[in-house]
Amino acid sequence: MDKLNQSSDNSVQSAPSDNKVANDGTGVVQLDGYLEPFKPQLRSRFSKAQKWINDIDNSEGGLEKFSRGYERYGFNIASDGTITYREWAPNAMRAYLIGDFNGWNRDSHEMKRDDFGVWEIVLPPHNGQPAIAHDSKVKISMVVPNDGQRAERIPVWIKRVTQDLNISPIYDARFWNPPQKYKFKNPRPPKPASARIYEAHVGISSPDPKVATYSEFTKNVLPRIKHLGYNTIQLMAIMEHAYYASFGYQINSFFAASSRYGFPDELKELIDTAHGLGITVLLDVVHSHASKNVHDGLNYFDNSDHLYFHEGARGRHELWDSRLFNYGNHEVLRFLLSNLRFWMEEYNFDGFRFDGVTSMLYTHHGIGTGFSGGYHEYYGPDVDEDGVVYLMIANEMLHNLYPSCITIAEDVSGMPALCVALSLGGIGFDYRLAMAIPDLYIKWLKEKQDIDWDMGALCHTLTNRRHGEKTIAYAESHDQALVGDKTLLFWLCDAQMYTNMSTLSEFTPVIERGMALHKMIRLITHALGGEGYLNFEGNEFGHPEWLDFPREGNGNSFHYARRQFNLPDDSLLRYKFLNEFDSKMQWTEEKYGWLHSPQAYISLKNESDKVIVFERAGLLWIFNFHPSSSFTDYRVGVEQAGTYKIVLNSDDPEFGGLGRVKNDGRFFTTDFKWNERKNFVQVYIPTRTAIVLALEQTI
Repeated sequence: MDKLNQSSDNSVQSAPSDNKVANDGTGVVQLDGYLEPFKPQLRSRFSKAQKWINDIDNSEGGLEKFSRGYERYGFNIASDGTITYREWAPNAMRAYLIGDFNGWNRDSHEMKRDDFGVWEIVLPPHNGQPAIAHDSKVKISMVVPNDGQRAERIPVWIKRVTQDLNISPIYDARFWNPPQKYKFKNPRPPKPASARIYEAHVGISSPDPKVATYSEFTKNVLPRIKHLGYNTIQLMAIMEHAYYASFGYQINSFFAASSRYGFPDELKELIDTAHGLGITVLLDVVHSHASKNVHDGLNYFDNSDHLYFHEGARGRHELWDSRLFNYGNHEVLRFLLSNLRFWMEEYNFDGFRFDGVTSMLYTHHGIGTGFSGGYHEYYGPDVDEDGVVYLMIANEMLHNLYPSCITIAEDVSGMPALCVALSLGGIGFDYRLAMAIPDLYIKWLKEKQDIDWDMGALCHTLTNRRHGEKTIAYAESHDQALVGDKTLLFWLCDAQMYTNMSTLSEFTPVIERGMALHKMIRLITHALGGEGYLNFEGNEFGHPEWLDFPREGNGNSFHYARRQFNLPDDSLLRYKFLNEFDSKMQWTEEKYGWLHSPQAYISLKNESDKVIVFERAGLLWIFNFHPSSSFTDYRVGVEQAGTYKIVLNSDDPEFGGLGRVKNDGRFFTTDFKWNERKNFVQVYIPTRTAIVLALEQTI
């Protein structure tokens, strides 16, 4: 099992009192006693992070100033139109700025070098206008040590690059200086108490076989997300990447929003519009590695192997075929921290999902390594302390500068204290992804009959996390939707999705089962699995097909690189039922707030009946996973006495159910201890049905 979710035996129980917390990075030991033997490693991480912060305070004026590197490096324009361009390239012997502005003359605009290897050129305005025209092409041309050859590169801090595949796959750098700057109309929303995340990719967000645009997402997809009740969007593949089919994970220009989907201001409008709807927007940030492209990436920028990356084998990721950052380098820290700050300031993002965190935490990058959950794995020689410290500093900076900022870690290893503050010796993320949960569902759907589903194992997987470190639960994400796998509904219904998802066709046992389990799996994951919830776009309505980007292997087809939003909009198709159930689920959470409520109390895991019962946020949750048995007057324990009514019912015909459970029923508690609860109610729970009850006065 994926060890992101640690045993509850190792769980964080409660926060220590302030006057007892050590200030040497070992405060987390009071949260988790199993960390006691690893105090030296905790102190080492913490002291290294503090040393970096102190050094930056002394040499750079603090993290706030240090993280504004984009205001010094790259192209910056003064109010009078003067352009200053700076680039760090210590290995270069000479450097020149070239572009449309000077007819690509390789010698006319030579740059000056300072003692730290930073090259600079100042271009005064010409006839009252900037010397470089808006959106014109530019490059840096460097004379490098190997026989004095020229190395012509895209500027590292460039804010816009474009690609014309009809000419070449290599990107062009653009001097982006629009005459009117975009003005944001809406403030950032407050940090959501419950993070309900809609994971989305702009390019696939259309039923049409094409690359969709920022503007189309704003117009067509944002209203869907609002209707569904998600309060957070996680945007994938925004940082400019060399190859569309890489899903955004081969970044070549870290400060450029992908031009595939439109112009920078259109992305700003997307975020601004989402904020106006009260929706938080996160960026999927890739600081775990970079494209190995030379002509339009960071690799061999000044013809050295180790400018931004580790030199030699340590600087290369074997599986990803990409370059690995040297997190212990001063200028690399400036670059990466400034990159985070740029996206927060320039585009008004509200936080980040950090991709590939496992690769950053360990020198083996998770390659060929299974994590047993033993703490020695998290504090042994395989840990990349520089990577750990970078993440500590990044989280500290972001949360100090932006109190509403959200950071999420994608880590499969289960690193303790990942979501604990730096002051206690933690790495400082807000949330971690519960990556073991979708693995369980896929494994069971592939290998088990429904009657063999283990209710205890299901509950264990959903609750087996480091309590006190918030977790984002999900039944499936983009990983499960990619080609080579299948969406949950596809696993459940397979070929009948193409023949029996119309309301005019037979409601077959396969479709009935698939729709019922699709709803139940998502609901129990939402309710029991964490302190946040995530869904990949389209999966809320049971998207019928996997995700596969245009590539040589599929004839460069867009057929599977799109989301068929037309399906839930068709009143004759059953996808609408799943879509509306998902919406009801999100809005019910908005009302009752179970994601930010304490851990659920599970009162029943009945293996023979396949029934699970628990309480969370004052709600009573009842699941019958039995494939054939329904139960009348089933006795269910509940702590709080009163009259209960149904607030969510997977069997509701509005959600494609059979209507066996009526929503207008009232359930009266009996003062008799049952399943270690003070009272019980009796309910009818048909096969493959979930119902959620609330006290009548709360409805």
